[in-house]
Amino acid sequence: MASDASHGRPPLDLALREALDERERAGLRRQLRPVQARDGTVVTLGGRKVVNVASNDYLGLSTHPALAEAAARAARDWGAGSGASRLICGSHAPHQDLEESIASWQQTPAALAFASGFAAASGTIPALVGPGDLVLLDRLSHACCIDAAKASGATWRPFHHNDPDHLQRLLQQADSSHPAARATRRRRVLVVTEAVFSMDGDAAALEDIIEVKDRHGAWLLLDEAHATGLHGPRGAGLAEARGLGPRVEVHLGTLGKAVGASGGFIAGSRTLVDWLVNAARSFVFSTAPAPAAAAAATEGIRIIQSNEGEALRQQAWRNIRDLASRFPIPCPDPQGAILPWILGDEDRAMQAAQLLLDAGFLAPAIRYPTVPRRAARIRLTMSAAHSPGQVHQLADALACVASGPFTPTP
Repeated sequence: MASDASHGRPPLDLALREALDERERAGLRRQLRPVQARDGTVVTLGGRKVVNVASNDYLGLSTHPALAEAAARAARDWGAGSGASRLICGSHAPHQDLEESIASWQQTPAALAFASGFAAASGTIPALVGPGDLVLLDRLSHACCIDAAKASGATWRPFHHNDPDHLQRLLQQADSSHPAARATRRRRVLVVTEAVFSMDGDAAALEDIIEVKDRHGAWLLLDEAHATGLHGPRGAGLAEARGLGPRVEVHLGTLGKAVGASGGFIAGSRTLVDWLVNAARSFVFSTAPAPAAAAAATEGIRIIQSNEGEALRQQAWRNIRDLASRFPIPCPDPQGAILPWILGDEDRAMQAAQLLLDAGFLAPAIRYPTVPRRAARIRLTMSAAHSPGQVHQLADALACVASGPFTPTP
C-alpha cells in the first residue's frame, strides 16, 4: 500500500508538529497544568501551593462535605458508572432525582440532565432548528452554542454584544425575507444569549432581549452557566432574579460551576424535554452520567436553595465587590464573579499570568480563540471560599503587576 508521503502528504506527526509550532509562535499554544493537590481555594502546582483565582466553583461547593458524601453514597449504591445510555438501561434513580430537583429549582415543568453543559447545548440546538431555520446568537456566546448552531444546518448570525436593537433589525430582516405564506413550514427562529458572559462578566440585557424575541415570535435559549448560584433569591439564575423565567423557552445550565458537581441541563416544558429525549443526539448516544455525579449535583442544588446557600451567596458577593473596588481598571458594578483584566497582546497576558503565579496566585491567561484576537486577558473569579485576606493579597499582587509594563486595554 502506498504511504501518504508518496502522494505528497506529510506524516501525521510532522503536520501536527508544524501546526503546534505555528501556535507557539503566535503565543497561542496551550498545555495542561496538572494540579497535584487541592485544599479549598489552595492548589499545589509543581510542588508549590498557590491560591486559585480562576475557578468557576463560585460557592465553594465542589469540596463541600455533603456533596462528597452524596457522591460516595451513590457510588456505593449504584456503582462507579451507569453502564449504558439513558435510553437503554442507564437511567437510574439518581438521574431522576436530579432532574426533578432541577425542574423545581428552575420552576419549570421538566428538566433533562446531560454529561456536560457543552453536551446540553450541542444536543439541544440542532434538535430545535435545522435547514431553513435561523439562529441569532450574541457574538460573545459560548463556543458550545456557536458550534451547535453551525452543526444544526440552520442559518446562523451573530448580533452585536448585548444589543437588543441589532437583534431587532436582524429579526425584521428575517421576517421580511421569509414570509410565512411562502414557507413550506413556519420558519423557526432561535435567539441565544448568555445570562452572565463567561469571559467579560457582564449580564445580558435580558428584559429587552425577551421583549424583542416575543415581538417576532422567536424562541430564547438562555445560558445561565455563570449566573446560577449567584443570582436570584434561590440562586436559580438571572431569569429568576429579574422575574422573567416563564418567558424563557429553553433554560441551559451547568452543574459543574456554582453547583459544585459536573454535568449540564436543559429545563423547560415537558414537551421540550420529551422532544430532547428523542432528538438530542448528545443525550441519545451518550453513556449516562455517573450516578455519583448526579447525586452530588442534587445535593449542591439543595444547598444553593437553603439558608446556607444564601449565606454563601452573600459571602461570594462581598468578595467580588471587595476585589472589584481594588481592581487595576475601574469596575464599579460587577455583575458576576468574573472580573476580566484585558491586556490585549497574548504575550503580555502570558507574562502577567506568570507574574501572578510567582506572587502565589493561579490565574491563567485567556487567549484566542477563547476570546477575540488582541483581547487576551487575565480572567479572575472570586468565590465564597476565598478569605478576605486572600482577596486583599490578590489585589496587592494585581497592583504590583499593573505598575509594570502591563497597562490594561480600556
